[in-house]
Amino acid sequence: MARQQRAQETRARILEAGAACFARNGYDATGVAEICRRADVTKGGFYHHFSSKRALFLALFEQWLTILDGQLAAFRAEAENVPDGLREMAGMIGQVFEVASGQLPMFLDFWSKAAHDADGWEEIIAPYRRYQAFFSQMIQEGIDEGTLRAVDPETAAQALVSLAVGLLQQGTLDPDGADWAQVAKQSIDIYLKGIAKQNLKKPGF
Repeated sequence: MARQQRAQETRARILEAGAACFARNGYDATGVAEICRRADVTKGGFYHHFSSKRALFLALFEQWLTILDGQLAAFRAEAENVPDGLREMAGMIGQVFEVASGQLPMFLDFWSKAAHDADGWEEIIAPYRRYQAFFSQMIQEGIDEGTLRAVDPETAAQALVSLAVGLLQQGTLDPDGADWAQVAKQSIDIYLKGIAKQNLKKPGF
């Protein structure tokens, strides 16, 4: 048990060190040796937990997405209907920036590089597809419950994911350019005006 706990602590230190190094220097400029120094582990210890720098980066990415997944699921479970759930999710944008805590720029940097790498592209595009499936199902539920018009769920989900990613990119590049949490709420309201049933009462923000 003690050995397992030490292994978990070592892995956590490597993840924390990797996040700090990637955020400060970018993906390409960060080496395994630097991560090891910051985490106070040997290279052997590093490779025991992660097969490569890329594997560490993807573990950080998945860790961040897992937090977002939990928040999305909670909002969906608590909302009375789909439009209310989408409005609550739009309010997450501020929390997303807080949770990411400086990590969004490194994710954007990695995404741009992965676009030119077939293996990397598959790994990075997977969460997009996962969220498109999540929102497609959610929109279908809205159609079934009568709060949304009979739109194509997949297309509506793709538009929603594109909106979310665009807001994240703008907020990362220009953090002081707007109140991005408020912009997200207003944007989802505009989106819902296009697909919500006209007689649906909109709750106040």
